[in-house]
Amino acid sequence: MNTALLMSGAHHFRVDYEINPYMDTAVQPDVAAAVAEHDALVAAHLAAGRKVEFLDPAPECPDMVYTANAAVARGGRAVLANLPPERRDETPYHREWFRAKGFEVVESPYAFSGQGDALAYGDLLLAGYGQRTDRRAHDVVADALGYDIVPLRTTGPRWYDLDLAVAVVTPDVLAFCPAALDEPSQARLRELGGTLIEVTEAEAERFALNLVSDGSTVTMTSGVPELAATLRERGLSVVELETTQLRKGGGGVRCTALTLDNPERTA
Repeated sequence: MNTALLMSGAHHFRVDYEINPYMDTAVQPDVAAAVAEHDALVAAHLAAGRKVEFLDPAPECPDMVYTANAAVARGGRAVLANLPPERRDETPYHREWFRAKGFEVVESPYAFSGQGDALAYGDLLLAGYGQRTDRRAHDVVADALGYDIVPLRTTGPRWYDLDLAVAVVTPDVLAFCPAALDEPSQARLRELGGTLIEVTEAEAERFALNLVSDGSTVTMTSGVPELAATLRERGLSVVELETTQLRKGGGGVRCTALTLDNPERTA
């Protein structure tokens, strides 16, 4: 669970367009500070014992640092994202990387935000829709990767990807922001039977749920003390890191890391 990750660099990170409410072309990131934030994330993943692979960022792709939107991967297959027009120049680089690593690459004909809207939870896939992902893409992912889909509709553009609204903490613990999901989606989460941690809207807006957990160590943004304290109370090791610059593009800890070790379906 999140012990093998794909990341890209922040060297070309900037805000060239506005495709989520957190982006403002008048408020540019400090690139050196963004690189330092990203380097700290990489160091934290390595310190937690995770393996990190790298895809070189392309100068014409300012959002390539948000590697989670590249695809969703399981076993030897990867379903590529079908990104917004502003980000489609990233896809050839993603496709090339996966093919070079021996993955069978599957294309989605429908809008699909990659792992941003596809969080593995055992043999289930918590699958977001309503903002950047067309619900028909769920069938493509299910057929290619063998997941049972749990469709979750987010309530507005602040939650443009599911990984801002829901986090997989351990194999039987989820965290979520009730305000970010419609009522049927909240009911689906509750029906799964695991432990649910509710996160305030204020902390979710500060990217509290945009975290990476391997089931024992949680790497997350700083500035969200309530969720951090709750996770520590559950015996988890919590590493809080600054993501002020990276958030200017609408991404955080989870957005910058694509999981490569989602396990094959169990019997």
